[in-house]
Amino acid sequence: MLNRRQLISATTLAAASTTAAVDAQAASTARPLLAPTPPMGWNSWNSFATTLTEAQARETAAIQAAKLLPSGYDVFTIDIQWYEPEAKSYEYNRAPQPAMDGYGRLLPAPNRFPSSANGVGFKALADDIHRLGLKFGVHLMRGIPRAAVEKNLPVLGTKLTARDIADTHSTCPWNPDMYGVDMRRPGAQAYYNSVFALFASWGVDFVKMDDMSRPYDAHAPEIEAAHRAIEASKRPMLLSLSPGETPVHRAEHVRRFAQMWRISDDFWDEWPLLESQFTRLENWNPHRRPGAWPDADMLPLGRLALGERDSRFTRDEQRTVMALWCIARSPLIMGGDLRHLDDWTLALLTHKELLAIHRHSEANQPHFVADNWRVWTARNPKTREYVLAVFNTGKQADSLRLPLHSVGLPQQGKLRDLWDANVAAPGIEAGVVSVAVPSHGVAMLGLRGG
Repeated sequence: MLNRRQLISATTLAAASTTAAVDAQAASTARPLLAPTPPMGWNSWNSFATTLTEAQARETAAIQAAKLLPSGYDVFTIDIQWYEPEAKSYEYNRAPQPAMDGYGRLLPAPNRFPSSANGVGFKALADDIHRLGLKFGVHLMRGIPRAAVEKNLPVLGTKLTARDIADTHSTCPWNPDMYGVDMRRPGAQAYYNSVFALFASWGVDFVKMDDMSRPYDAHAPEIEAAHRAIEASKRPMLLSLSPGETPVHRAEHVRRFAQMWRISDDFWDEWPLLESQFTRLENWNPHRRPGAWPDADMLPLGRLALGERDSRFTRDEQRTVMALWCIARSPLIMGGDLRHLDDWTLALLTHKELLAIHRHSEANQPHFVADNWRVWTARNPKTREYVLAVFNTGKQADSLRLPLHSVGLPQQGKLRDLWDANVAAPGIEAGVVSVAVPSHGVAMLGLRGG
């Protein structure tokens, strides 16, 4: 007889499977999804802050295409302040003078992106990124540039100006670049349409839109405006909302208007931040579906922070990051400097067993079995193999005796180590598996039922 915890786990697992099947059937009858599987790629923030240049972008994109694209990392994204000529670090200029056109639309700073001169924008760079087989992404702050409001520039296609649509009381607490757009005013949607039309003309495929989720309800009209603007542009651009925490009770709204959304503030290489992501991913797990992905943020692996250091995560913690993101099916966006990509980090990012779980698994489900342990299960429909991930969040190496029925898995069969095929996996005795896991580490096991 199942106890209460086991009954809840089994019921939740069955509900998750049913929901996934319904969502998959609905998706199959709709227009093609922009993100049928969780997006994968690279973003400049963790390694370059605001400072990325065109030369660095081109060098990095070439490395991504050669080393990561074969494993599915196909989105290349330039993060914040590509329009700021004097961007220098992780601090923002308090009196920015962004490059703009005559309609208040941001342009790449020509001193940093020379191919953007004479109104070309990111078109030339995007074309070259596409020739590498990659998708091209840009970061965008919510709203309209304060500089456009100060100059009272016209809104394209209207007789209105920036001051007519700006909400000067709606500002980002950590970035000085923009005012919000008051979507109740005439011309507000026209402004957003003009911005995304410009992006479409450059060949943008992915937009990471920032200052969108805190507070979520206050910014929901602009989330909807961005969605409408993308549709009006006639170019399929994936919309990623940042930062968190997006409230779970707004799940239906956010997955209607975006393809991925952050569930936390910026994630860096610190254990307390990683430990807290377990709970967030557990809370969001029922709301994930093809085309709509809760985002635990970028992978702070390898060389970080303007080249000042390597990731502070231990190798066991790095494995935990990668395994958790994969079995929870969070987007995989590498943040480290690819120019310094070492063999160990590359092997982790391209681990075939983990990426198969990330791309193909279903019925992904967390379970709560004991203090200092987090357990996830899933199933790969292609191989008909169950996946068992056992995370040790404690300060010491430890072993867990896990009755397989308590996490909804067959009580007999053969286990294999998914990290390394040459490592012997634990056996199953009377439906129980004993798993030894290092501190802050994870055991990843595959199980074929007997």
